[in-house]
This record gives sequence, structure tokens and C-alpha cells, in this order.
Amino acid sequence: MPKPAKGARLGGSAAHEKLLLANLAKSLFEHGKITTTEAKARRVRPIAERFITKAKKGDIHNRRLVLQSITDKSVVHTLFTEIAPRYENRPGGYTRITKIGNRRGDNAPMAVIELVEALTVAQAATGEAEAATKRAVKEDALKKDASDETVEDAKPVEDAKPAEAADESKDA
Repeated sequence: MPKPAKGARLGGSAAHEKLLLANLAKSLFEHGKITTTEAKARRVRPIAERFITKAKKGDIHNRRLVLQSITDKSVVHTLFTEIAPRYENRPGGYTRITKIGNRRGDNAPMAVIELVEALTVAQAATGEAEAATKRAVKEDALKKDASDETVEDAKPVEDAKPAEAADESKDA
């Protein structure tokens, strides 16, 4: 755990701040995303990323270092067996903070901190993920347009068929 900041702290004492940040990191690993104040989200981000980096190494020493802060063994097991392998090829940036506005009661600025989807370095560098998303959106739009056109085209064709059938019967 990092040394607690001098001056104003998130809770009361330095020990309380240390435990608060460890519990926020535990909740983040347990649920995948949490809603908290912006200040707490900014403070927990480097701690959570450091824990993920230790979990990527995967040895017993790093597991014990993480267990010093996060005392729930099931969460640490999840971190080492499920979360860390997702970021195996990612050099950093495992979390994302999104501001969501102010809290109703005390007008505190709120944010969501979440674990990002794991992309390989090659995918991120080539923009493959963005391209895949754009392709999916474009395909959905084309399918929607195609279904709209077939419905519009189908009506006049159906109306034309009886008229053609009537013309053929007169010719015969």
C-alpha cells in the first residue's frame, strides 16, 4: 500500500484511509465496477492497477503481498485466476474512471471506476477493436435499411402481380 497522503485524508486517520482504499479495491475486483466519489476513485486506481500487476506475475510472493491488503482469500483467488489472465498482454491501464455527475444528498462529484475489457497490445495499436465496433454498427444499420427496403418493395410487387395475372388471362 502506498504511504498515506499528508494533509487532508479521505476518512479519518491514515490507517482508516489505508483500509478504505483496500476495501474499495476489493469491491472493484469482486464486482468489476463500483460507484464512488471522484476523489476515492482517483486514489484507488493506482492501488488496483498495482494489485493487477502483482497478480499478472502470479507467484506466491506477490500473492502474499496482495493478501496483506486484501484479506478476502476468495477475492484474491479471483484476481489471480480470472482477472490477471485477461490483462496478460496489456502493459497497463486496467481501470477506467467515468464521471457520472453529482450525488443528490450532498452534491459530491461521483464517478464509476471499472475494469476495462482486455485488449491485446496489437489490437489496441492497430485500432482493431474500434474497427470491429464500427463494422458491427455499420452491419446493423445495413440490416435495418435492408429490412426496411424489403418491406417497402414487397408491397408494390404484390400489388403488381394480380394486375399482371389479369393481363395474362385476357391475352389467353
